[in-house]
Formats: sequence, C-alpha cells, structure tokens
Amino acid sequence: MDSSPDGNANDIEALKAALLVAQERLVAETSRAVHAEAELATARAKASDDDALIAHLKLQIEKLNRDRYGPRSERTARLLGQLELTLEELETAATEDEIAAEMAAAKATKVASFTRRRPSRKPFPDHLPRERVMVPGPVVCACCGGARLSKLGEDVTETLEVIPKSWKVIQHVREKFTCRDCEKISQAPAPFHVIARGWAGPSLLAMVLFEKFGQHQPLNRQAERYAKEGVPLSLSTLADQVGNCTAVLMPLFKRLEAHVLSAERLHGDDTRVPVLAKGKTISGRIWVYVRDDKPFAGQAPPGAVFYYSRDRTGEHSHGHLANYQGIFQADAYGGYGKLYDPNRAPGPILEAACWVHARRPFFVMADLAENARRKAQGEKPVVISPLALEAVRRIDALFEIERVINGQSAERRKTVRQELSAPLVADLKAWMREQRAKLSRGNDVAKAMDYMLKRWNAFTRFLDDGRICLSNNAAERGLRGIALGRKSWLFCGSDRGGERAAVMYSLIVSAKMNDVDPQAWLANVLARIAEHPAQRLDELLPWNWRASTRQVDHAA
Repeated sequence: MDSSPDGNANDIEALKAALLVAQERLVAETSRAVHAEAELATARAKASDDDALIAHLKLQIEKLNRDRYGPRSERTARLLGQLELTLEELETAATEDEIAAEMAAAKATKVASFTRRRPSRKPFPDHLPRERVMVPGPVVCACCGGARLSKLGEDVTETLEVIPKSWKVIQHVREKFTCRDCEKISQAPAPFHVIARGWAGPSLLAMVLFEKFGQHQPLNRQAERYAKEGVPLSLSTLADQVGNCTAVLMPLFKRLEAHVLSAERLHGDDTRVPVLAKGKTISGRIWVYVRDDKPFAGQAPPGAVFYYSRDRTGEHSHGHLANYQGIFQADAYGGYGKLYDPNRAPGPILEAACWVHARRPFFVMADLAENARRKAQGEKPVVISPLALEAVRRIDALFEIERVINGQSAERRKTVRQELSAPLVADLKAWMREQRAKLSRGNDVAKAMDYMLKRWNAFTRFLDDGRICLSNNAAERGLRGIALGRKSWLFCGSDRGGERAAVMYSLIVSAKMNDVDPQAWLANVLARIAEHPAQRLDELLPWNWRASTRQVDHAA
C-alpha cells in the first residue's frame, strides 16, 4: 500500500473529481426531472384546455340547435344544464392546470410556458358607468433621463367591478311656515309611502318580493343576510311588508288575470306544493294558466296567472275557468272533464291534447341513451321496445314540421299541417290500431297507445286550427320556477301563504315572459300605483310599462 504524501494527494484529487462528476450528474438529472415535470404540466394543461374547448363547443352546438330547431325532446333542457355544469368544471380545472404549467415552466430553462386559447371576450356594456383612474405617467425619460416629455396618447385597460349593495336612510324634510297676516301654519304634505305608515322604500320592497318569490329565498334567510350587512330587520317586519305589498298589487293582478283569461287559447297545468299543517305538511296545488300567442304570430302580449288550492279536485279548475270560452291545452287530468261538456255555460271549451305527454311513455321505453348510461354504470339495462321506438320516430316527424312553421300565422300553419302532418297522423293511427290488436291489455306499450286512441279527437284538433300547439310546454315552463324553489323554501306556511305566492308568481312570471326585469318593474310600480288613476291601471302591466320605459329612454 502506497502511503507516500504524493499518493494521498492523488487520492484527494481523484475524490474531488469523482465528487464533481457526481454533482454534475445530479444537476443534470435534476434538470431533466424539472424539464420532465414542466413538460408533463404543460401537456396536462393542454389536455385540460382541449377538454374545456370541446365542452364549450358542444354547449354552443346544442344551444344553436335548440335556437334553430326548438327542443328536440324533454331531455334537451337537462342536457344543456349538464353541459353547462361540465363546462364550468372543465374551465376551472383548465385554469388551475395552466397556472401549474406556468410555475413549472418558470423552474425550467428549455420549456416554454403554456397560455390557454381563450375565446374573445365581449366588450362591457355601454350603459355601465365608467370611472377613470389615472395612473401617473413618467416625469423623465427612462432612456436618456430627459425631462422634455410630450403626451403621445393613452392606453385604457378596463376592469369590471361591482359596488357592494349600500343602504341609506332618506330624510324628507318638510319646512313649516307661518303667515304673518293670519298666523296660519303652512306645510307641504307628507311624502307618499307605498304602504300606509310605511318605512320602506319601493326599491327595498321590490328586492324583498323578488328575492322571496323570484329567487326563492325565504324571509328568514333574507333577514340573516341584512343583519350581517348592518341592517337588522326582523322576520315579522319583513312579513308585514310582503303582506301589505300583495294587497297593494292585487288590482294589477286582477287586470293581468282578465288579460290572460280573455285568450283564444290557454295552456293549463298544475304542480304539487307542500303546505305546513299541524305537526306535518300536506300537498297543496299551484295551478297555472298561460296565454302565449307567439307560436301563431298573435299580437297579444304573453302572460301567466297562478292560483292556489288545498287539494286537486276538479272544482278548482272549474272555478278558475268559469267564464272562459275557447281552446284549452292541457294533459288528460280527469278534473278537466266537465270543462269540455258541449252544453256547458257560458260556452264550450275545446280540448287540445299534448303530444309531449303522449310521447313521454313511449320515449321511456325507447331511451337508448339511458340504457347506455345504465350499462356503463354496471346496472341492468331495460328492454328497448321496437314498437315504442317506432312510435317516437313517427311523433318526432310531426314535431319537425312544427319547428318549421313556429311563429307563422294560424292560416299558414293550418295549410302546412293539412298538407304534411295530416297524412302522418292518419298513418300513425292506422299503425297503432294494427299493433294494439296484437298486444295484451296490461302491456305498457298498449297503455301508451290507448292513452292516445281514446282521446284521438283532442290529439288531432291541431290539424284544423293553426292556433293550437302540439305541446303544453308553455304551462310547464311557467311552473318550472316553483319546482326549483321547493328545495329552497321547503313549504308554504299556510293556505293564505299559498294564495299570496300565487299572486306574486303571476306578476313575476308575466314580467319575465315579456323580457322585463321583475325587480325594476316592481320597484317602479310600487312607487306609482297609489297615485296612478284606476282607469289607467293597464299602463302598469309589464308589456305597457316596457313600451313606455323605452319611449322615455329614447327621448332622453
């Protein structure tokens, strides 16, 4: 063994060289790991961006198809909601992955950062006020240090911001004057309040009403939120204002009711609404009657009127439509039976059946997409009925014709239906009678066929009257908000509460049907209705209010 000083020195130098080589190898491996991590993050971000883009395009395609062709089935609305939720999740994940890729690329030296391809954003609306925040410019040249600077122009970067809701107390000051001649005191009258001896302004009342009946936020939740904002308002105080406002708006509801029930054709439907009772809840009903003449190019504005009842007996619908004459589109609820009596006073009501209701049981038995979902989840698929599939295909052919003539005049719709739809309807009837004879009484397809064949006159009435629609979707859209709201407010507090809700639903839904902001409309109406002449009350209805508001805006 060499123990000389030169040998030790050589060993030390060799160790240093080996250590240097190991350090370089470690740095190289670390660099490769960082680059691999950056490349992986970039690839993940690109994949997430692609997924989000695909979801965005699918949503746009479905919306364009819906605008062009109308709802293709009862699943279209659910499909759009699912696509929007999917897009929301994928967009969020793509942004998170983009940030992760940027952070990983910053650590690497040879991997470019990834930036998402975002769709171009629409400019902010012109009606929003602009606040200019001046950023101080340089006072000397950054290049040479000279102070002789001349303004060349400016760049404006816009940021959308929201100002939190603010509360204020308005003080109306009324000065008193005394006459030096007769010593009589003079003073301006007290300002008008929406409610006698009231304390809340019309905008506050409109917000409370719209939150409760339009956004389905119970008063106790509103009270909690207002208290956190520094304005404690008790539940009983808010409830008192709601009751007063309902009474103030009742004349307007009556005018809306008269307008809706004077229609040539009505859509009708009802839905369950839980009502609080002693120690339990019971099932009340909310009824809706919708006037919508747009499908046959009618000029009358649309509207909806709601009613509440404790149960679902037929006497309620008979009372609602006691003075109505015309066409009534609804499902096959037995309580409507007496309405179609030819000897009914003051006149007959013609039944027009809903083809969507008739199609639904066939569709359930021919839902290929649902079967695919069940199979993917490991569930047992249901049996697909060839007869149900054929029935759906034949009924869908009728809806394809309707999408083309939607919005055209009643005469034009009747002409097209006689030419194109009538032969399809005749073939459908013959086919169903032939197939029905081969099926047993308890067969589900047979029951769906019997539902149509027993009401064939009501189902085919649309062929001779262009005002009739193929579906009762207008009424179902009117009830959609109540179905969503049940999860928020759980139940009505009483029968009076159900009646009050029906009045407010009528006003708010009718405003939405006329493209009117319900809260802005309610605020303006509540500010004017007490001093408004009774003989001109129709001016406050949503469609007339919108027209007058546009005229004022145009003049301004």
